[in-house]
Amino acid sequence: MLEKINNLLSEIEEFAADSKEQVEEYRIKWLSKKGQITTLFEDFRTVAPEIKREVGQKLNELRTKAQDKINALKEKHESASEKGASKNIDLTVPSDPSIQLGSRHPLSLVKNQIIDVFARIGFTVSDGREIEDDWHNFTALNTPENHPARDMQDTFYVELNPEMVLRTQTSSVQVHIMENQKPPIRTISPGRVYRNEAISARAHCQFHQIEGLYIDEKVSFADLKQTLNFFAKELFGTETKIRMRPSYFPFTEPSAEVDISCTICKGEGCNVCKYTGWVEILGCGMVDPQVLDNCGIDSKKYSGFAFGMGIERITMLKYRVKDLRLFFENDVRFLKQFTGE
Repeated sequence: MLEKINNLLSEIEEFAADSKEQVEEYRIKWLSKKGQITTLFEDFRTVAPEIKREVGQKLNELRTKAQDKINALKEKHESASEKGASKNIDLTVPSDPSIQLGSRHPLSLVKNQIIDVFARIGFTVSDGREIEDDWHNFTALNTPENHPARDMQDTFYVELNPEMVLRTQTSSVQVHIMENQKPPIRTISPGRVYRNEAISARAHCQFHQIEGLYIDEKVSFADLKQTLNFFAKELFGTETKIRMRPSYFPFTEPSAEVDISCTICKGEGCNVCKYTGWVEILGCGMVDPQVLDNCGIDSKKYSGFAFGMGIERITMLKYRVKDLRLFFENDVRFLKQFTGE
């Protein structure tokens, strides 16, 4: 199988298309339901256990390169078509006054605000795929097969390939970063994640996360606390306080839940904070040494911290939105309220 994968990789790298039709022809050849790459994923089930990880990584690399090549060629030909069409546009025609300007989605607004806060203290942004393999989504993060930590969330598995899942957390992006980049690492990973949960005012089967990772020599829990304290004050106001409660996550040890003083009642107690004066915003902890070793980083030399938060939860706190479902309904009456942001 490795020979087939390498041959296809060579074919993809050398491929060039003269038209959009030829690009589509090769997309069908490689990536359709009966395409060569899909067939290889079906054959993956029969691979010997001792080489399964190596073959799985190669397969993912093959699919990614094929998709990237197809997308690049499509964009190239579409761009050429648009340049030809743009010559016929009359730029002197007045705009339609009945067309109203739109606004950024509240989740995008808050995501950009969070990214800006962490960018000011040296964090870069890392993106990753939403369909992830079992290793990057679970095993590398200390949740191997039959590990009880997998019971913490219900997962959407890909029907054609049970080794692939809709990612349940953007921590999978951090695994890719740790495998391919040497410390120091300081990055945040925003993105959409999926869990098989009942949709309600406080939960959804899809939502958005931002997870952060910092790895270097002599990184301590004090560094983590100071980073999150800075974040809370920058996003919610200088009077905001944080507290950390012991918790459990399979990929961090020790772990903690982080609360902020309620932004609505200023800590006095209200129905939003359930009259405690505190609201939970994220989970965090020191990266488990085993996770570092899983990703090829020397845990005796390096240490690090990680944290993760739901963008919907932060947005609900900032804008006092009481029903999470509003973010996904595209109701213009709701979205118009953010026009001035």
